[in-house]
Amino acid sequence: MNMGFRWYGEDDDAITLSHIKQIPGVSGIIWALHNKSPGEVWEPQEIQVEKKKIEQHGFRIDVVESVNVHEDIKLGLDSRDHYIANYIETIRNLAEAGVKVICYNFMPVFDWIRTELKKNMDDGSTTMFYEKERVENSSPAELVQRMTADPDMIMSGWEPERLKQLKKVMEAYAGVSKEDLRENLRYFLEKVLPVCEETGVKLAIHPDDPPWSVFSLPRIISTQEDLRTFMQLIPNEHSGITYCTGSLGAREDNDLLEILDEFKDRIYFAHIRNIKRYENGDFIETSHLEKDGSLPITEIMKKLFEMRFEGYIRPDHGRLLWKEDGRPGYGLYDRALGIMYLNGIWDANEERSIT
Repeated sequence: MNMGFRWYGEDDDAITLSHIKQIPGVSGIIWALHNKSPGEVWEPQEIQVEKKKIEQHGFRIDVVESVNVHEDIKLGLDSRDHYIANYIETIRNLAEAGVKVICYNFMPVFDWIRTELKKNMDDGSTTMFYEKERVENSSPAELVQRMTADPDMIMSGWEPERLKQLKKVMEAYAGVSKEDLRENLRYFLEKVLPVCEETGVKLAIHPDDPPWSVFSLPRIISTQEDLRTFMQLIPNEHSGITYCTGSLGAREDNDLLEILDEFKDRIYFAHIRNIKRYENGDFIETSHLEKDGSLPITEIMKKLFEMRFEGYIRPDHGRLLWKEDGRPGYGLYDRALGIMYLNGIWDANEERSIT
């Protein structure tokens, strides 16, 4: 297990690499060039600047999250080949710098959705919350207005440049089915995987968040069956999964332990977070502590230990604690607590295996 910490860079993250250095057990930074729009090439000199900053603090740069896929690729437009060529060039440039895994997603329009970014908890912390009825009774534009209410807080996946064309993009997806989207994903993989084989880079697709259709948009990485279908699109060891417990676990019918069992050889990256599900379809992000949510965190970590997981892992999303004024889901304190909790479970399993 290689523990990492997601960092948004010097210009867009109040957390410093020096802060992260003080968290025991963190060996890598999960990073990206967050100033780049989907479809742009990540140039070697830009990559090297970030690589130098990270490595100077003793961290590895093995995992990038994310190189976002341009909407024209997802839509299957004639222009997709141009953007795929740019994606391929970016893969080559990242591989040259030493990157091993690229996390990406194939969600139309919205990378992830919540209805509240800082919902007050009884203990005084704030957290992200999804209210299903509110989404069902909102328009995409209304949701965007709520998510972007704070102009100083740009959330990954909700960049202003992407949202300017919201109406146009939503209209473009009007006739796109799940089968269409899946075929467009196949086309993308057919083009990029030969380059992954050549460079040694592995792609790890992130599940849909939430794992169901929103605003009538197709979703194709929501269930265990979806993952099985995905694996059969282009059977290739360089095409794998980001195992995100919070995304997959929002559906009660997703058995997280079964998913681990079935796809253990193709899970290259893991996001571990806990959520509490409600019967009406709402969910709220909790601490990593198992009893605070609905997910079997201790059993998940035990199974990762038993399968000798050697991939990359990070604590995914945390509450904002102790009056921390940070990026929702990506504060310092709760993710640091999460790392210690996950490492503690791992150490306990290691101790039991010895005795």
